[in-house]
Amino acid sequence: MHCRDRYGLRLTTSDVAADSYNRGVGDLLRLRAGAVAAIASSVVHDPTFALGHAALALLGHDLCAPVDVQGRMRDAERHAARATERERSHVHAILSHLRGDSTPVVRHLATYPVDALLLSAAVPTIAFAGVTEVPQQAWNIVERAAPAYGDDWWYAGLLAFVRQEQGRFDEAMELSCRSLEVEPGAGHSAHARAHAHYETGDHLAGLTWMDAWVTGDGASIDSLSHFSWHAALHELSLGNLDAVRARYDAQLRPEHGLGCRALVDSGSLLIRWAMTPDAEDVPDLDRVAQVVGRDVLERPSTPFLAMHSAVTLLALGDGAGLERLARFAARHPHATQREVVAPLTDALRAMHAGRHARAAAALGTLSPAIARLGGSDAQREIVEEVRIAALIRAGRLDEARELLDRRLDRRTSPRDERWREDCLQPAAGRSG
Repeated sequence: MHCRDRYGLRLTTSDVAADSYNRGVGDLLRLRAGAVAAIASSVVHDPTFALGHAALALLGHDLCAPVDVQGRMRDAERHAARATERERSHVHAILSHLRGDSTPVVRHLATYPVDALLLSAAVPTIAFAGVTEVPQQAWNIVERAAPAYGDDWWYAGLLAFVRQEQGRFDEAMELSCRSLEVEPGAGHSAHARAHAHYETGDHLAGLTWMDAWVTGDGASIDSLSHFSWHAALHELSLGNLDAVRARYDAQLRPEHGLGCRALVDSGSLLIRWAMTPDAEDVPDLDRVAQVVGRDVLERPSTPFLAMHSAVTLLALGDGAGLERLARFAARHPHATQREVVAPLTDALRAMHAGRHARAAAALGTLSPAIARLGGSDAQREIVEEVRIAALIRAGRLDEARELLDRRLDRRTSPRDERWREDCLQPAAGRSG
């Protein structure tokens, strides 16, 4: 009898290796701790298991897991020939994605929509940066897979995330709650619900629910720092900076061993916190930089990480680091690094040099392309925050107010209201 994954797809490996792999992928789909260790166990049990090697390479590349990415890629390619056509296509899709061409992932999912690991990787969510640069393309990939999944709880959570990105918040909430009824620890579903609360300005209810979930059904989640980040965003939006400080100290300090999440969660929170009106004694970013290391800051593996690296280097006042990142991105084989990350970094270099009007103008020109960086609307919002800060420093207060008014039209935020009030003050001393 052939080994199968949780959706019935054949696995060319031993029973014990298949069990480990399925457990690891199951953990990943739940965002539960243990995915990397379980999948690594599968290739210990069967060193010729191509899908296990490919999955580890993917997790090392996209999630900064402690994996020899190049070694796992070589082993996946070496052993794929003994596998089924579907598995060969799966391995080829992952290896192509890691080499900068994600087209094979999209083609693979058109044929094998229930290949859940690749469907998860295709969509910018808490786990992966995604494989498309136009949000509508990622949405289409998920929506086309619907007939293959039926009422599956994991798929419902993934679709809920798509729905909130589309602004269909009631549907997102209904889908996420339905999924959580079946699988209370479903991380993707909880994540979609967190975004729905934030994007609708439902800060108090969102914060109450989040704090209960992460200490209850979600306690085994691997990416708890990201859920802590979501809770902190609610507190930041409410202007409760004492609560933000307490949460950062308890849950988001980079020394908690967060890996790249120290950049994406801890670092981005500190930057947004520092830009908040009346913020005082915000912890510095030096420890974040130490934890993630110069390689991630100046040679990030994905455009999504590069966005966070660029704003972190700006906040650190590291002009030399920004220059090295700009050179890295400008020469990168990936078009998004060249066409979005490089000009973004150049704009932040202008801001670092005190040319705020130039930085604000460049960020405004670049704004339509920011979605190509991956991640969620809430994560990419940090670029808009830097643009608002540049406009204020340049004395272009009408433009800053316009951006804040658009945000306040979308959702309530005492923080943004306070920021807008600051824009009404005289611009004495400001220059571009």
